[in-house]
Amino acid sequence: MIDIHCHILPGVDDGAQHEAASVDMAKAAAAQGITHIIATPHHKNREWDNDKSSILQAVSHLNKLLQEQQIPLTVLPGQETRIYGEMVADYAAGKLLTLNDTGKYIFVEFPSNHVPRYTNQLLFDLQLKGLTPIIVHPERNTEIIEHPDVLYKFVKDGALTQVTASSVTGDLGKKIQKFSNQLIEHRLTHFVASDAHNTSTRPFRLRGSYDLIEKQFGVDVRYMFQENTELLVEGKNVFVDVPERIKRKKFLGLF
Repeated sequence: MIDIHCHILPGVDDGAQHEAASVDMAKAAAAQGITHIIATPHHKNREWDNDKSSILQAVSHLNKLLQEQQIPLTVLPGQETRIYGEMVADYAAGKLLTLNDTGKYIFVEFPSNHVPRYTNQLLFDLQLKGLTPIIVHPERNTEIIEHPDVLYKFVKDGALTQVTASSVTGDLGKKIQKFSNQLIEHRLTHFVASDAHNTSTRPFRLRGSYDLIEKQFGVDVRYMFQENTELLVEGKNVFVDVPERIKRKKFLGLF
C-alpha cells in the first residue's frame, strides 16, 4: 500500500515531534503493509512553514535513518499547503512541492470551517499551470458538509479529492463516516490516505479503511483507490469517474 498523506517528518509540524516518533510511525506503517509514504508537512497554515527545499532535505535524512534501522519503508516528498492567494506565484518560484515532486499533483487544504471565495479561481489557475489540485479531507470541512454542491462543482471542474482513512473507519465520528461514504458513492473522491500524525491519537488506519470500502462498495472500488495512489506517485493520470451531486433530500438523511 501507498500512503499519500502523512505527517511523519520529525519536528516540522504537529506530526512526529522527533526522530524516534518518526521511526515508530514507520514501523507501524510497515506492519500494516504500507511500503511508501508521501510526507506532507503543513505549509502556510499560520503555524508552520515548510517550503520545498527544506522538505526535500528532511525526506532524504529520514530515508537514511530508516535504511540504517532496516525498516522496509520509503518516504517520498510532498506538502500539505493551506490555500492562499499566492500559490501559483510561489509554485513558479520553487517554494511549493508537488506530490513526489513529479510536477503533476498538488495538495490544497481548506480551513476547517469554510471554503474561501477565491477557491474556484485558484483551482482553475493551478490547472492552467499544468497542475492537478487535490483537495484534502473535504469530509471534515463544515461548509462542504452543509453544502456538498460546493465540492461537486470543484470536482466537475477538474479538481480531485482525498478522504481520510480515519473518517472512513468512523474514528472521527459517525457523521463524518457517513458523509465520507456519500463522497465515495457519488464519485466525489479519488484517494484514501491516513493523514497520520502519530501512532496513538492519529494513527494510520489505512488497511482498515480499505477493508471497509471493499465490504461496502466492492473490491473494484478498493483497487481503484489503491491503484490511484500508485499512478499518483508515478505522476500518471489517475482514474476519475463522472461525479454526481449529493441530492439534498438524501444528504439530510445522513444525520
